[in-house]
Amino acid sequence: MIIVQTPLRVSLFGGGTDFPSYYQTEGGCVLSTAIDKYIFVTIKERFDRKLRVGYTKTEMVDCVDEVHHELIREALRKTGITAGVEITTMGDIPSEGSGLGSSATVTVGALHAMYSMLGELIEAERLAREACEIEIDTLGKPSGVQDQFIAAYGGFRFMEFTTSGVVETQRIPLSVDLRKKLNENTMLFFTGVTRRSDTVLTEQKQNIHDKLSILKEMKHITYMAREEMMSGNIDAIGELLHESWMLKRQLASQISNNMLDEIYCVARKAGAIGGKISGAGGGGFLLLYCPHEYQDAVRASLVGLQELPFKLEPDGSKVIFNYIRS
Repeated sequence: MIIVQTPLRVSLFGGGTDFPSYYQTEGGCVLSTAIDKYIFVTIKERFDRKLRVGYTKTEMVDCVDEVHHELIREALRKTGITAGVEITTMGDIPSEGSGLGSSATVTVGALHAMYSMLGELIEAERLAREACEIEIDTLGKPSGVQDQFIAAYGGFRFMEFTTSGVVETQRIPLSVDLRKKLNENTMLFFTGVTRRSDTVLTEQKQNIHDKLSILKEMKHITYMAREEMMSGNIDAIGELLHESWMLKRQLASQISNNMLDEIYCVARKAGAIGGKISGAGGGGFLLLYCPHEYQDAVRASLVGLQELPFKLEPDGSKVIFNYIRS
């Protein structure tokens, strides 16, 4: 049996500029971090030739083409595994509609587990690239590419997407004190709403040509945020988050709504400096940057929302258990 642990992520800046249809002509960048919430993928051999896939449902099929879980099915095809395995996925949080990059995390983790079972050591870049191929090229999802790369690489990273298609990743060096302060001053709350990200992202992708000036400004803010982080000015992140969120709301009609706007406004009045709906928007988790002394007031103002404590995760996808019977 092999168990792979792959982190979820919080995207801070630049989401939307990682669509291939944007960065292949304009170039893009994001600032994103893996967090200590994970999806675990297990894989083991079966005594027969069947394929068993376990997630919120259980599938028992005779061939890859019969697997309904599209991410697992395409990962099996990509790795060449055709029969005789059991695969399960388990998450620290309900994955669908969370806005924490769960689809990419599942895909990266599944590929990692399958290649490990085949005895292959796969670098993070290949895991991320093949996960992008599965989701964007094969399944035609209206997705950017940042989620796959942060899941594979982990850490707190600035990622640049070049017009040539190359993805350059840079780990942002954080001292122990800065990491501690960033951990202490960021909060996640579940809005109580889940949504299919495909719906929001399809509209956002269709709007790219008409939103070039907004995306350009979001990209500029991402570069600013990187410089502030590297200079140790963590508190600037709050104001930049607010500025970036005001821009991102304009990229598609479903990114925010009256309820989400009200939640965000209440949190700001209680002391949060800035924030955003994580991921595509429309629901899932609300990320806030809030000085520690105002956090109890923010919690009181959002009393109906469940908080998800988290910390930054330095590692990407990794094998945490590998037992192969001789």
